[in-house]
Amino acid sequence: MSHRSPVRVADRHAFHTLIDARSPAEYALDHIPGAINCPVLDDDERRIVGTIYKQQGAFEARRVGGAMVAANLARHLRTQFADQPASWKPLIYCWRGGMRSGSMVTWLRLVGWDAQQLAGGYKSWRRHVIDRLAELAPQLPLRVICGPTGSAKTRVLQALAARGAQELDLEACARHRGSVLGAWPGVAQPSQTAFETALLHALEPLDLQRTIYVEAESSKIGRLAVPQPLVQRLRASSCIEVAASVPARLDFLLRDYANLGDNPDLLAQQLGVLKELHGKQVIARWQDWAQAGALPPLFAELVALHYDPLYARSQSTHLHQWAARHSLASDDLSEAGIDALAAQVLALG
Repeated sequence: MSHRSPVRVADRHAFHTLIDARSPAEYALDHIPGAINCPVLDDDERRIVGTIYKQQGAFEARRVGGAMVAANLARHLRTQFADQPASWKPLIYCWRGGMRSGSMVTWLRLVGWDAQQLAGGYKSWRRHVIDRLAELAPQLPLRVICGPTGSAKTRVLQALAARGAQELDLEACARHRGSVLGAWPGVAQPSQTAFETALLHALEPLDLQRTIYVEAESSKIGRLAVPQPLVQRLRASSCIEVAASVPARLDFLLRDYANLGDNPDLLAQQLGVLKELHGKQVIARWQDWAQAGALPPLFAELVALHYDPLYARSQSTHLHQWAARHSLASDDLSEAGIDALAAQVLALG
């Protein structure tokens, strides 16, 4: 590989360290998996330089920004890079493979390290993610785990993984359980771009010659859109339904969603978004139960009046092999019962 050649995304694994030279806010929005953030301009500095560029022109922006870049590079050389050996090979990227990563590459090469620049920067990574998801999705040998809300589908996926099966956990990538009350407590969802990066990161190690188990999802998980090629593949794949009894599901929901009782005001607010579907009277009753911490009657009505009718309408429409599904009955969604379901799923081959 040439000392001066820009590097393609596919060659990134040939380097010791992957460095994201963008600002912390850009890095937080999305970044290449495994990259460390060593900004040449922090968020405030980037804003200042951008303002100067607009108001005073490119030369003044470079003059002011250059001093900031030099100070930040000096700090990185004294800290994160201080213990790197002479043989260290870092790969550096910024937004489009321009001045920010180029300045870091120049300085690190002056030190003597074989630093190189990612051609096209983060934008080339973004194109790689979109293209690879579109390429991989039609090849995925998916089996879709279905079942109404409270059927412990995510836990079944985890039990399958514990038994050595391959699984794709879309909800883990989205940091959301998919339902109207499915927000992870205290955890924000990632950006759309970071979600898609996480999907690719989860998919690339999987063996396409072996079954991949995935939970049935709609085209959106929380506020995030599942990429259409993956939605289409999921909907075309064979299905296994967890047909758990209502008492078992309610018992599971009261354990799995117990955190909803910790913030009655937030729960009542979330229920308010269902007013158009169920009317003011029903929502007022649900909100009263939420405020009182009365989760058993609340969950029982949510299952009977909201989740189960929605499930009945959506499965045959969205899952093309729904009529040919395998159905696994269960009255036990304890840890042992979930593990037994995973064993039954694997026995189907």
